[in-house]
Amino acid sequence: MYSLVKTTGKWDVSWQHESKPCRIHSVCGPNSLCTYDPYNGRTCSCLPGFKIKNHTDWSYGCELESEINCNRTRVGFLWILYVDFYGYDIRYISNSTISQCQKECMKLCNCKGFMLRFVEWRGVNDCFTKFLLINGHHSPEVNGIFDIKLPIDRMFLFSNNNKTQNVSMLDCSGLGPVVLDRMYEKNSEKESLIRIWLWFATGFGCFEATCILMVLYYLYSANQGADNTTQGYILAATGFKRFTYGELRKVMHSFSEEIGRGSGGIVYKSTLSDGRVAAIKQLNEANQGEAEFLAEISSIGKLNHMNLIKMWGYCVEGKQKLLVYELMKRGSLAENLSSNQLQRDAWFEIAIGTAKGLAYLHEECLEWILHCDIKPKNILLDSDYQPKVADFGLSKFLNRGGGGLNNSSFSRVRGTRGYMAPEWVYNLPNTAKVGVYSYGMVVLEMITGKSLTGTLSFDHGGLTSHGRLVTWVKEKMNKVAATSDHSWVEEIFDPSLGYEYDINKLEVLVRVALLCLEEDKDSRPTMRQVVEILASLQ
Repeated sequence: MYSLVKTTGKWDVSWQHESKPCRIHSVCGPNSLCTYDPYNGRTCSCLPGFKIKNHTDWSYGCELESEINCNRTRVGFLWILYVDFYGYDIRYISNSTISQCQKECMKLCNCKGFMLRFVEWRGVNDCFTKFLLINGHHSPEVNGIFDIKLPIDRMFLFSNNNKTQNVSMLDCSGLGPVVLDRMYEKNSEKESLIRIWLWFATGFGCFEATCILMVLYYLYSANQGADNTTQGYILAATGFKRFTYGELRKVMHSFSEEIGRGSGGIVYKSTLSDGRVAAIKQLNEANQGEAEFLAEISSIGKLNHMNLIKMWGYCVEGKQKLLVYELMKRGSLAENLSSNQLQRDAWFEIAIGTAKGLAYLHEECLEWILHCDIKPKNILLDSDYQPKVADFGLSKFLNRGGGGLNNSSFSRVRGTRGYMAPEWVYNLPNTAKVGVYSYGMVVLEMITGKSLTGTLSFDHGGLTSHGRLVTWVKEKMNKVAATSDHSWVEEIFDPSLGYEYDINKLEVLVRVALLCLEEDKDSRPTMRQVVEILASLQ
């Protein structure tokens, strides 16, 4: 908003919606920096060693002037002060030195640089290695240094006193002139035309207002006995439809068609008034306050990914809290595993699709979202067996600026026995790696056909033991490798999934699952790394 200073005749910025416009997601594109000051506004510039990709649009960002190979002797690091790139972390290392952080980034080919941030309340430095340089901004508030990986032959061009690139101006010469009318021209012809339009607009406005009043009167007459909180439709800030409890009870025929239940609540099948077939979940956690419930709904509304279940609406009236989702025709992964319904190679598409959905939650959202109950019941399948992660009732939404993935605010154990990471047992800080662990268990259960819902008893192949599925798989792998020439894949793969399968795909998938199930959370890969490995097999 601009205000006119009468004494000088100039316009000054007196208010703006975003006080820090450089914190807007991807405003300058990859490998670029956003800088803002009140006089010149927001500007974009490329990182040292990079050049602008599209001279007419900064959203494309910048690209390397010369490629970086994986030879450690040919690359180095250039440090830049007061710069931060939030999100897209490969790994987070607490209480780290700059040399430790450099070594960690150097041994990873996909590491583009790292942020070493000083945490005042702990008095230590934390290291964040990055696989993408997005959301970059320059600000004196940044408490740390950023090191960018560059080829050795390019580093000498940037001295310690000249580490920022000149701001690349956009070339808009080919877009044609834009002419703005800045003066009001007064003449009798224009005044007559304006007068006619004003009379027309006034008449049309009166007619429209009359129609609206008639519709409102009709709605009021039809629902005059209803409570004020249940009249009409209220759109949440997310765009969801807010249903009334009576409305949902009617379309569900008084909760008559139950299709599933769990610790979070009961799920019913229903057809909405607009003809859409929905799954409506009645939540058990009635003690959750309305404000807390609506805040979580708002966070879910920001999610948009093909491998996450889509929510259509909700209802909150007193202790009654319901969620309205799209209905998945194939049901849950658990149902398909128990009924041997999976088609050939569908298991691989389910594994990679689930990984993509979790990677989005862990790394691509502006808030970190930890889904604390990953299991086959919470992975739903559409008509083409494409997976969608569901049930965010046990999710934890963490602000990136408030402790992030190192936040240990969980006060009680969450999840399902058999899929829970060791961090819950040892009361360690809970990070995205708890979801990585649960994903590994789901993949092994899907491939082996061994259920984790009860006591594990394995007598397949002459081996009888009671214990963890991971131990059983590793024993099979070691035993076949020592005594037989056939693949250990044949020993652990569930025959009900089909006899025609790609052994190489299956072997890589099992090894990735075992990496996800490492006891040490720092030894587990991120979900983004899992996606990259599996995508290379497609």
